[in-house]
Amino acid sequence: MNSGKPLPITKRMVWEAYKLVKKKGKAAGVDGQSLEDFAGDLENHLYRLWNRLASGSYFPPPVRRVEIPKAGGGVRPLGIPTVADRIAQMVVKRCLEPELDGEFDPDSYGYRPGKSAHQAIEQARKRCWQHDWVVDLDIKSFFDTIDHELLMRAVYRHTKADWIRLYIERWLKAPVEMPDGSVQARTTGTPQGGVVSPILANLFLHYVFDVWMKGSYPHIPFERYADDGAPRRREGGVM
Repeated sequence: MNSGKPLPITKRMVWEAYKLVKKKGKAAGVDGQSLEDFAGDLENHLYRLWNRLASGSYFPPPVRRVEIPKAGGGVRPLGIPTVADRIAQMVVKRCLEPELDGEFDPDSYGYRPGKSAHQAIEQARKRCWQHDWVVDLDIKSFFDTIDHELLMRAVYRHTKADWIRLYIERWLKAPVEMPDGSVQARTTGTPQGGVVSPILANLFLHYVFDVWMKGSYPHIPFERYADDGAPRRREGGVM
């Protein structure tokens, strides 16, 4: 049915996205609105969100920064979008994920349908009996340092949907509200905690890790979970 809107986002897409979002984290974003509050006027909230998304007038609000202490010291910065923004991101994720997932390497296990950290560990365990050396790789502050220009090049390469490109670029540019209440612009990164962030991170890592590793060292097997990788080689082999 033609809704008269310029973008092909339907009410059904927004409704299905909401059902997925309500199963997960309940933390409120910068507007202080919880999932329960959102559900209290659900029909109107979803209609307004759909109307803005389908007309191209949706601009994401700032992401609320939360700092979680790490076991080894320091903090892990998480970004908490508003409930409405999580739903909007889920709309895009559900459309983009089927296009991208088939492109990813079979040994990439992070944030993918039907794959898990346990599978990555099991594959690593099996290969430990076949190889003498393993190198553990972890990209420091990966989510916070993703290059926006390079990421958008990858997005343009893998989807022709202009509306998906439009909203991903807006999410990358959305500012962050710090714990002290100040608002900062973002020029790199995608918030760890955002609904669409994991698939964007996987897309970026697909090029900087999977394609590079398989292209440069096709004889070296590896497992990757998000930004953690474990390439390995036999004794005397060349890395």
